[in-house]
Amino acid sequence: MKNKLQEWIIETDIIKMQEALEAGLINSEDIVQVYLERIHKYDIDINSILEINPEVIQIARALDRERAEKGSRGSLHGIPIVLKDNIDTADKMHTSAGSVALAGSIAAKDSFVAAKLRLAGAILLGKANMSEWSNFMSSTMPAGYSSRGGLVLNPYGPGTVFVSGSSSGPAAAVAANLAAAAIGTETAGSIIGPASQHALVGIKPTVGLVSRTGVIPISVSQDTPGPIARTVTDAAIILGALTGVDANDSATFSSKKYAYTDYTSSLDKSFIRQARIGIPRHYYKHLDTERLAIMEAAILTLKNEGATIIDPVTVHVEQQNWNNDVICYEFKKGLNQYLAQVDESVPIHSLQELIAYNERHAEIALQYGQDTLTRSEEITLSEEVYEEKRQEYKELALEQGIDYVLEQYSLDALLLPGDVDGMYIAARLGYPLVTVPAGYVSQGIIDADGDSTRGPFGVVFSGKAYSEPTLIALAYGFEQATYHRIPPQLE
Repeated sequence: MKNKLQEWIIETDIIKMQEALEAGLINSEDIVQVYLERIHKYDIDINSILEINPEVIQIARALDRERAEKGSRGSLHGIPIVLKDNIDTADKMHTSAGSVALAGSIAAKDSFVAAKLRLAGAILLGKANMSEWSNFMSSTMPAGYSSRGGLVLNPYGPGTVFVSGSSSGPAAAVAANLAAAAIGTETAGSIIGPASQHALVGIKPTVGLVSRTGVIPISVSQDTPGPIARTVTDAAIILGALTGVDANDSATFSSKKYAYTDYTSSLDKSFIRQARIGIPRHYYKHLDTERLAIMEAAILTLKNEGATIIDPVTVHVEQQNWNNDVICYEFKKGLNQYLAQVDESVPIHSLQELIAYNERHAEIALQYGQDTLTRSEEITLSEEVYEEKRQEYKELALEQGIDYVLEQYSLDALLLPGDVDGMYIAARLGYPLVTVPAGYVSQGIIDADGDSTRGPFGVVFSGKAYSEPTLIALAYGFEQATYHRIPPQLE
């Protein structure tokens, strides 16, 4: 039975788990135990999990009893999910953003996201490693590194295949089948990038669709949590559980008219036949031969499935660099607010104290320096100047970016490569993105058998604010037409 469960869990989606749970063929405690065994066996080579919820077995048992006595709460009842380590949980797990300075910090309250998952019956299996401070600490720090957890490695080629963005730990864990799914966060590419590099589905929601309360911040104008999963269906199920208006996050007020609590109605593979999809070739120029071939194959697939492809389309503002003054200002303000409320036992309560702590513990805390932290601390803007710069920051992207090109060509979405280059305009505007596996490229590393290491690459669908139903439908149709995901070989 144990060996069968180990085999069964690989690539099993949430719907199949629920069917087995409802039929009494398995219980949530069994699923948790299998994931814990896989973490113990395989994560030593991946380094994706920072800590396991010490109460996870008791939680699984309680949810199994509830299912037997009262029935299921829904699709996530008893499903183990890992959270990125910048998402507060009011339990015995720590929330540190990967920093040794917060290694002992336990949140007093659940984040909005954690509370919604618990309400849905999900099991919070553990916290996943991440790029420290969501990669807003040092300009030289590699993706996936944290002083608390070390370096996350990609299970498709540990040390050779890029992990991308700060949600690398959640992505690596899900790709390696160490959890059913994960919650990551994104400011600019930190869900989409890792999902693309791990043959996963990632949804970066519209800013405001999912509350940021209880999430260690970078940018109030760009941050959002979102799901990372192995299938579009799983990601859609999780997204529906996370939405809701939060009085403590004013960005969610605008979502009331647009949010759904169930996005599975968007899982319509026939939607592609009526879709108009634009190809912004500017974002394809940097691709190597293999990645360009993947994109061309994806375009052909969409065309063969009935989509109308408009190729090329021109985004008039094709490249926008970060407005560092705006982001640094938001980071400093948001982080100071977050740190001010952590427990007195924690050694830091401001960005200034964090920088000083790192300097005092440089041997463990500053392997790659902290120039981004110090730049943020040094930023001085009045609220008025900040608002002016923020408006400038968004205006060009709004007037000549995504909205412009979609309206100009009457498009439903844009198709982008699964790297960060094309994601910045969406980040500026807080607009949604969905990535789905599209193929594999050689990494140029030859093993003892003469085989080349191959890493995943995804495609990204980009659209207007609150266009998640459209993007999910396109991603689902593409997924169902291709089934590119192949699990990594861990043995």
